Amino acid sequence: MSANGVSDSVPKRAYVAFLAGNGDYVKGVVGLAKGLRHAKSLYPLVVAVLPDVPREHREILRSQGCIICEIEPVYPPENQTQFAMAYYVINYSKLRIWEFVEYEKMIYLDGDIQVFGNIDHLFELDDGYFYAVMDCFCEQTWSSSPQYKIGYCQQCPEKVKWPASMGPPPPLYFNAGMFVYQPDLVTYRRLLDTLKVTAPTSFAEQDFLNMFFREIYKPIPPVYNLVLALLWRHPENIDLGKVKVVHYCAAGSKPWRFTGKEENMEREDIKMLVKKWWEIYEDESLDYKGTAIDEPRKLDSLISALDEDDVVNGGRKAPSAA
Repeated sequence: MSANGVSDSVPKRAYVAFLAGNGDYVKGVVGLAKGLRHAKSLYPLVVAVLPDVPREHREILRSQGCIICEIEPVYPPENQTQFAMAYYVINYSKLRIWEFVEYEKMIYLDGDIQVFGNIDHLFELDDGYFYAVMDCFCEQTWSSSPQYKIGYCQQCPEKVKWPASMGPPPPLYFNAGMFVYQPDLVTYRRLLDTLKVTAPTSFAEQDFLNMFFREIYKPIPPVYNLVLALLWRHPENIDLGKVKVVHYCAAGSKPWRFTGKEENMEREDIKMLVKKWWEIYEDESLDYKGTAIDEPRKLDSLISALDEDDVVNGGRKAPSAA
């Protein structure tokens, strides 16, 4: 029996999150760890941390049963891209989670996500595919996209059809705040090699992952990654009673920063979801009861063999995630 209560005969699976800098996202990851326990998940939460994450934040996460794996930053080729959010540049470091081959399958979750229902069954999805929830193109952050400009959204493609004059419809596009994937060193190296020759775009690693996994992407229902904008953009697609995973990614929605004053944050459904996050975060019965655990990286010799000089610049300080 492992330290996480999982039989050693069970395939190695885990959830994984990413943390950078000295910001307050550590609260989100703590909340996520407690949310997985609340949902009675059988699997641990691995947290990929950059070197600039303070020791005290790492200790907080270990005390909540998280497995800490330090990773080095990954930087895209430099260009003049204006990212949709300034801190998106550091999110390319998420590519490192493909080297976590200690695990056969993993589910990635952003630090501003909460799990309200058990989703362990997603580990049983067929191998060989990349699973994630389709995104929405209706918010202002997508204003530079052709989808936004013509009012087309893949969440409701029948409302505004893609005009034939613009060629074939764009491929399905997923939100990269939650996805099911299989760690693999060959894929990991291909990701970094491809990044070296791929110009960054507005949505950073999310655009890149969509391009890279386009051929093997399979959509899963929005109950597994409720992007909050769906509540006011596509309410007909959402049954809150069935939602298992909530992504607090709308402006002003982070529970640990919530004021209720930003656009759409006065909604009763938003206030309810923020309240539910705090109920889990503040529930002391969900604190980890075991011994603080850690899992040293087992891949040092393998990773050192990879030529990443054009991708990783250890001399640059990674910016803190907002």
